[in-house]
Amino acid sequence: MSNKKNKISSSLEDIMNLNKNVKLSDFDWSSYEVSFSKKEIKKLEKLYTENLQRIEEFYIYKGKIIQLIDRNVILDIGFKAEGLIPFNEFRENKKFPKINDIIEVIVEKLDYKGKLIISYNKAKKLKSWERIQNSWKKNEIIIFFVTARTKGGLIVVLFGIECFLPGSQIEKKPVKDFDYYVGQTMEGKIVKINNKTKNVVVSHKILLEKDLEKKKLISQLEKGQILIGIVKNLTHYGSFIDVGGGIDGLCHITDISWERIDHPSEKLEVGQIINFVILSIDQIKNRVQLGLKQLQTNPWIHFEKKLKKGKVLIGTVSVVTDYGAFVELFPGVEGLVHVSEMSWHQQLKSAKNFVKIGEKVKILILNLEHSAQKMSLSMKRLSPDPWENIENKYPLGTRNIGTVKSFTNCGVRLELEPGIEGLLYNSDISWTEKIKSGLDIYKKGDLVQLIVLGLDVMTRKLNFGCKQLTKNPWENLEQIFPIGSIHIGKIIKFFSKGVIVKFNETTICAFAPLGFIIKKSGILLKPSEEAEFKIIELEKNYQRFFVSHSSIFTKSVPKIKIKKEKEKYSPSKFELEEEEEDENLFFFKKNRKNKNKKLKLKLSKRAKRAKKNKKNKKNKKKKKNKIIKFLL
Repeated sequence: MSNKKNKISSSLEDIMNLNKNVKLSDFDWSSYEVSFSKKEIKKLEKLYTENLQRIEEFYIYKGKIIQLIDRNVILDIGFKAEGLIPFNEFRENKKFPKINDIIEVIVEKLDYKGKLIISYNKAKKLKSWERIQNSWKKNEIIIFFVTARTKGGLIVVLFGIECFLPGSQIEKKPVKDFDYYVGQTMEGKIVKINNKTKNVVVSHKILLEKDLEKKKLISQLEKGQILIGIVKNLTHYGSFIDVGGGIDGLCHITDISWERIDHPSEKLEVGQIINFVILSIDQIKNRVQLGLKQLQTNPWIHFEKKLKKGKVLIGTVSVVTDYGAFVELFPGVEGLVHVSEMSWHQQLKSAKNFVKIGEKVKILILNLEHSAQKMSLSMKRLSPDPWENIENKYPLGTRNIGTVKSFTNCGVRLELEPGIEGLLYNSDISWTEKIKSGLDIYKKGDLVQLIVLGLDVMTRKLNFGCKQLTKNPWENLEQIFPIGSIHIGKIIKFFSKGVIVKFNETTICAFAPLGFIIKKSGILLKPSEEAEFKIIELEKNYQRFFVSHSSIFTKSVPKIKIKKEKEKYSPSKFELEEEEEDENLFFFKKNRKNKNKKLKLKLSKRAKRAKKNKKNKKNKKKKKNKIIKFLL
């Protein structure tokens, strides 16, 4: 074994001696590498440089969470190796990070092995420190939270970093009780920053002093005073103008121009120097309201001669709403056309269905108020009112033809001519049938023969009727069907309370209760069966028509018991008061009622037995107690 070891060591020494004489420049690496062409090698180098970014220490990078393993978060920041962050660094967060979340971290160190040492908390602190420095440079108003008191002041938290609020910078007067401010949020400004020690000093007193300065400056201003200002900011409701001395006044969008504008940017620009007038001053809230249009001539005064009640003009639609449209007659002069003043013919729910923005329309001035700068306009009054002389056009009792326009719960709306509409109630469509909805009979656009029943010019209402075109069949019914006479009829419909019977002599149907349709054999008549019926009761005033089959072969005439509420109902109306049922459904319900009755009887018997048993038990107990007392 020793000889073998000596031989191996001698051979290794020989190889090392040979390698010392070999230079790296003479060594051919291509023989050991995978065979790639030069183009392929360049492509691979590009992919490597593009996908893998250069990482430097103490810089903030964005990374994607890949995995959550062993109380650590694995993060990919685009480097050759991933970084680990312990769960402890996310304790302050309200929501714990999840896979695929993107967070910001700082690279603390790069190991010689290529490992990344990263931190989430340090990146968070660095970013909050940058925010503190930016707010200090911009002199911004900040909000901080008071966490605890310390010697000579308070400790506050700003962007997650602890800062110091001296006692002399809390209020204008010296503060004795610092504990009062603990747990409160306060406004202030950053006064001092020490970058070496990372110390920040804030102040609340600065804002109070500036408020005093503002109040002094605002007290010097007067209503109606004209000043020069700079446009500082533009919003959808107005613009803020720098008056000077830290005072910003609001110029509302309605006070920028006499013309209607959608946004202040149509008339103003940020940084523009303009003249303005003070409209109002609120010294309690330190607010100033400004105006620009007040420095210009009021167009209502300029065009006062051209604006008169009853004058016809052409205007442009500027704004459209559901309740109407605003029409601009002259620059800065607008009036409202209400939706009810747009058309005689159409019943408009919204003005958007009638006019559009930018459309030119012809209008009539109805009312005019120069002091309030209000004007009501009309479009429909330029054409003649179709309701004029309507009593002569459509007197009561005249026959006409109407077009079905729409349907309501109580009837059908018919149009006689454009602008003149009336209502045909469901009860006035037929003498014999009760109609729930006009949709069962008519369609939109159908022509309907009608008669004018009612007319009210003040409320612009018309009532029509269709059944009144024909004679009332109830008038001659007593002559055709005298009481006690027998006629052959056919059962049309079956209900739970009775049946509807139709006769060939009339279109009016009769009603027969269930007890009156029993045959001699004791069986009920079936649907669509023809049989003889005796007339029991007929009253045309109340539209009641009752018949009976069983009274033909029985001597006593049964009495009909009907509630007073249903006295005015006609037999034909019973069809629509009850749901339609066929023969099988009727008999099924009848059998079910019988079963329910039997069940009730059984239950009542059981209840009686239970009561008796209870009484017996009580009596037995009383007897026992008496015996015990006697023995004692």
